[in-house]
Amino acid sequence: MASMTATFRKPSIELHHLDSTGYEFPVDKKRMSYPPQGPGHSRKTSRKVNGALNQVNGFTNGVSRAANPSRPGRSKLQRTPPDELHDLICVGFGPASLAIAVALHDTLASSDHSSKLHQRPPKVAFLEKQAQFAWHSGMLLPGAKMQISFIKDLATLRDPRSEFTFLNYLHRQQRLVQFTNLGTFLPTRLEYEDYMRWCAAWFDDVVSYGQEVLEVVPEKTQAASNTVDRFAVRSRDSRTGEVSVKRARHVVIAVGGKPFIPRTLPQNHPRVLHSSNYSTALPALLNDHSKPYRIAVLGNGQSAAEIFDNLHGQYPNATTSLLIKGTALRPSDDSPFVNEIFDPDRVNDVFDQPDATRKASLTEDRSTNYGVVRLELLEKIYGDLYTQRLRHANEEEWQHRILPHRVVDSIEDSFLDDRILLKVRDSGSSGQKGKNTPLEETMEVDAILVATGYARNAHEEMLESLEHLRPGQDKSSNEWKVARNYRVELDHEKVSTNAGIWLQGCNESTHGVSLASSTPNTAPNRY
Repeated sequence: MASMTATFRKPSIELHHLDSTGYEFPVDKKRMSYPPQGPGHSRKTSRKVNGALNQVNGFTNGVSRAANPSRPGRSKLQRTPPDELHDLICVGFGPASLAIAVALHDTLASSDHSSKLHQRPPKVAFLEKQAQFAWHSGMLLPGAKMQISFIKDLATLRDPRSEFTFLNYLHRQQRLVQFTNLGTFLPTRLEYEDYMRWCAAWFDDVVSYGQEVLEVVPEKTQAASNTVDRFAVRSRDSRTGEVSVKRARHVVIAVGGKPFIPRTLPQNHPRVLHSSNYSTALPALLNDHSKPYRIAVLGNGQSAAEIFDNLHGQYPNATTSLLIKGTALRPSDDSPFVNEIFDPDRVNDVFDQPDATRKASLTEDRSTNYGVVRLELLEKIYGDLYTQRLRHANEEEWQHRILPHRVVDSIEDSFLDDRILLKVRDSGSSGQKGKNTPLEETMEVDAILVATGYARNAHEEMLESLEHLRPGQDKSSNEWKVARNYRVELDHEKVSTNAGIWLQGCNESTHGVSLASSTPNTAPNRY
């Protein structure tokens, strides 16, 4: 989960004014005027949303908002009637879109009135598929920490005096001194998600939750016009099934990744769970924590290692196996020089590189963010396995094992019970009798947790109606070409310069590995 840092340049209601270095919002040189606090300014929905924090998932409680000394305020962004033309619609309300909302608010709250936003407040709306704000709710495990500094939060690198910095959140919750005593830049994932929930609650007026966006359709204000100058965003209410339409001149698509399960595995099997659903779905499936379940974990990155480690405490009598395709779990590299690949200015270098050079660089950089584990966790897991070695010299007798070179070729249901059968190939074995064939085995398990990452192509289906607007690109490809400022390149003869589409979180091949990050600290400032 890499970094989300970048920089903002002067925002304007017309997003086509964005340049290659991104927004740079004006900074208030005086003390910012914060929205009022207190019950009289709380949204009616906040009690429901905050109450949900008391039970974040099946394993661990969230941060109780009811006990928090400070409630969220109200944003400077105002609700726009749904039938009016919006300046901006953001599809998805995760960290990227939340940071856009924060930056817009900070600009409106600034005493520098030179921004065009002060001349006419923007008409903005956010559409989010989830029923409420949540960030990796299925992986909020006890003790799990962020992998990046809290300084790379939603606002600090853009304006350290923002209301929405992580430090101000701690101050508002009266935990700043105590957090300082921890002596760390890495808060727990649970606390960081609560920080983002606290920020998100400011924007309830402009966020529609439970809205699954189906498509973005180009439109012309004047039927006789030759150019598209707005877009219709169709979404479906997940509770009622009702389809509604909002229109905007500019659309940002920031929907994050879709859980990826290898094609050799069933995509909708009740006992095949993606890591994103670990702590929300597994407790319902395996509801007796004292039972001697058999559980497999597939993957060799941070999520797989965290799940493997967490299972030992959640199911103390279970037998667990971590199946990795390589020879061993490997540590992530977060040394200072390597971390510079996540610096905002580094995106310029990556984008300007020749295709071959960029491809080679990305392959090298992926080791910072994919298929690697933080050293502290590696040492803990190794220590736990070593303790088993004290009791049993034969690893086959261990309760918890890491099995290298393993590839799951298929899964079948067991005819004898509710378990599933994994057909596993040991690619590191030459088989029997000197034959050069991998050793195959069958593992019977109650569940398999698949920690194989995410596919970041959800925007492709949403933009199918814009295919005819590609500027001479290969229309047989699903990949949309984007400029340095993340704007989708559309035919300028067919689309007005005052209208556009921007993509977030799916541009790794052109902008660098930080864009595929699961953490909330770089996406905010990429425009």
